[in-house]
Amino acid sequence: MLSHRIIAIARGRGLWQGAAAARGWNVARSHALRSQFHTSRLLQGQDDSRSTGGWSTEMNERQSTFSAETVKVPQMAESISEGTLKSWSKKEGDTVQVDEEVATIETDKIDVQVNAPKSGTIVKLLANEEDTVTVGQDLFVIEEGEVSSEAPKEESKPAAETKDASEPKDQQVDKKLPQESAPAPSDKVQTTAETARKPRDEPKPKESKPASKESKAPAAPRPAAGARTETRIKMSRMRLRIAERLKESQNAAASLTTFNEIDMSSLMEMRKKYKDQVLKEHDVKLGFMSAFAKASALALKEIPAANASIEGDEIVMRDYVDLSVAVATPKGLVTPVVRNAEGMNFIDIEKEIAGLGKKARDGKLTLEDMAGGTFTISNGGVFGSLYGTPIINLPQAAVLGMHAIKEKPVVVNGQIVIRPIMVVALTYDHRLLDGREAVTFLVRVKEYIEDPRKMLLA
Repeated sequence: MLSHRIIAIARGRGLWQGAAAARGWNVARSHALRSQFHTSRLLQGQDDSRSTGGWSTEMNERQSTFSAETVKVPQMAESISEGTLKSWSKKEGDTVQVDEEVATIETDKIDVQVNAPKSGTIVKLLANEEDTVTVGQDLFVIEEGEVSSEAPKEESKPAAETKDASEPKDQQVDKKLPQESAPAPSDKVQTTAETARKPRDEPKPKESKPASKESKAPAAPRPAAGARTETRIKMSRMRLRIAERLKESQNAAASLTTFNEIDMSSLMEMRKKYKDQVLKEHDVKLGFMSAFAKASALALKEIPAANASIEGDEIVMRDYVDLSVAVATPKGLVTPVVRNAEGMNFIDIEKEIAGLGKKARDGKLTLEDMAGGTFTISNGGVFGSLYGTPIINLPQAAVLGMHAIKEKPVVVNGQIVIRPIMVVALTYDHRLLDGREAVTFLVRVKEYIEDPRKMLLA
């Protein structure tokens, strides 16, 4: 474009100068050469910038491709190959910090949390809630990037401002009215006119409130008297597994239950005397579970068959006691294990049970917390149960059931007295234990609880 203009100017000069036309052409030629040089340099620069921009864009795309990572379903346990994607804690476009929870996978034993391997942005979710996912399956895509922890706080303010800005002008004026100063004297006539209208306008808002309630009522109608409604809820994997295990226990074990009554007077007196001291010195509550756990561990030494299990055509005898303590959670019954209970005292057992119970209620139990177990204790008394026949937790040989404490009249030294009594039950596998051994075990537990000092001599 520039060279054409120079040539046109040069030609014009040549025409006006007449005889000096040759000189005009020479001048035009020099201008044309200069413009061609600069134009070529300009075009070359544009090409270089375009090529550079394309190269940078391509590099950015490659870099973003390399920074994005596909997170897979983690390895959960040797016996667990799949689970149900219960919930997403994040959605596409959300930012996460490293090790922040992104999803929860429900298995038949525990809930597995899937955390972000690095800080960044969730690009894509590759599965939906309630989908069955297998170990190693692609779960979500995360793009690495810096995440500021202060970003949500700063974003909240503009959101509030935009909300106010989106409101109608009438509402914005009303918000400012209470902050304005008192009206000037010239406005008295107007205010009196408004007060005169108020008695007529007041009943309308009062009538509108019940109307709004009536309009909401049909949205959730209550079932009529005698209505027969049914609701179907999908069983969780844990509930399905519990049902399977309990039925397997009933089908496999030759279960039999024996009962006995325990006078809780001595243990309750000891607990009342030392519970404040234990709480102050050890920061743990002294309960009855530690006494029954210690008594069971001592009784299992005398009756080792109650601590054994059957594997094939062999009986596995153990010289250690791993107590499975039944804990009720919203999702079902779990049995975390107190390991080597035979070497623990009351305080150690209470601390371990309290820690496992908290993890169970918070849904943070691991497979290692529930693996194994040689004997189970179940305390249905916390829910008010008086009698019960607990089911054996295979492959264990027995389970001890505790129940509620009730005052009953009993005969002591020929006199009728009122004593706090607990009924205990031992369900045992008759394939391993005979009646004599089962009853002896329960009597030993009764003796230890009724006189806790005997545990020091055992």
